[in-house]
Amino acid sequence: MRSQDYYKTLRVRRNATDEQIKKAYRKLARQFHPDVNSDDGAEDQFKLIGQAYAVLSDEGKRRIYDMTGFNRFGSWAASRSDGH
Repeated sequence: MRSQDYYKTLRVRRNATDEQIKKAYRKLARQFHPDVNSDDGAEDQFKLIGQAYAVLSDEGKRRIYDMTGFNRFGSWAASRSDGH
């Protein structure tokens, strides 16, 4: 999996509040949802947005991500299918 900056994916700053992250996620999820957007790559972008939100919306996961970055955290997050 390629390196991905979750903050850039959600188009928020590193010091974004939980509310700002949630608002950015909802806006982007609506924009790239496969039922709404049939452009090539929209579904992949939608998945990346969901993965970024899953990490940044969880205080513990966000702390780990901020300390270790994607390379150590991202592959673990991508392999988790149980939502944790």
